[in-house]
Amino acid sequence: MTNLTVHFSSETNEWSTPQNLFDHLNRIYKFTLDPCSDGTNAKCTKYFTEKDDGLAQDWSNDTVFMNPPYGRSIKDWIKKAYEESQKGATVVALIPSRTDTRYWHDYCMKSAKITLIKGRVKFVDGNAPAPFPSALIEFNPHTHTHRY
Repeated sequence: MTNLTVHFSSETNEWSTPQNLFDHLNRIYKFTLDPCSDGTNAKCTKYFTEKDDGLAQDWSNDTVFMNPPYGRSIKDWIKKAYEESQKGATVVALIPSRTDTRYWHDYCMKSAKITLIKGRVKFVDGNAPAPFPSALIEFNPHTHTHRY
């Protein structure tokens, strides 16, 4: 029997983005904001930490790279990304590919682009690839689809 506890572990909900993945995306998008930094892993010059409460900040004038905490609050971050895109932000989110969740269907399916990542991402300081598949979700103020 397979041990699935790692898939549902609450040991950490923060998975630092591999620099090469960020660099590739940054060449395309030219990010200006990282709203989910712990203060040491910021990917942009402008960033918010937990103390700054990125969920309460305005992102509407930014091009955002978001690798949110993967715990229960992820739904709040995905909703925020969608709402900020409605106000003008472009947001690219690196998240677990959890297509069976409510937030996926409520927000990700309305995104401009969903890219499923082949294989498993090896996050910074990880000993092995992530125990879950990942996706890139692009919320864009100019393109919103309505998938069913």
